[in-house]
Amino acid sequence: MAENFEKLECWKKCFELKKVIKEQILSNLPDSEKYDLHSQLLRSSRSATANIAEGWGRYHYKENIRFLLNARGSVAEVLDHSIEANDCGYIKNEVLEKIREITDSCIRLINGYIKYLRNQNELKS
Repeated sequence: MAENFEKLECWKKCFELKKVIKEQILSNLPDSEKYDLHSQLLRSSRSATANIAEGWGRYHYKENIRFLLNARGSVAEVLDHSIEANDCGYIKNEVLEKIREITDSCIRLINGYIKYLRNQNELKS
């Protein structure tokens, strides 16, 4: 297991997603979306990395997996909000496609980490 959650590939990719959201979407949203779409996107992108970190800090692998599942849900939420931003004309199709690629990668990495944790537990049994 990684010595620090920052070493986890899934955390790194979700952190990249959070940076892209901040740089390419949040700055393009109108003031009227400050407490709606802006807030939702910021919270869900922060939630993904925070849940991975919190899960890593838990003692039991089942707790870690529960937080990883929450992180995966937050990544899906980021994609949903990004689709909404595109539909409203706040971001271009190219930005949405970049978000799709990163969220797909985040989910694959989170799923891989979940599988790894489950396998490690089976080896101990």
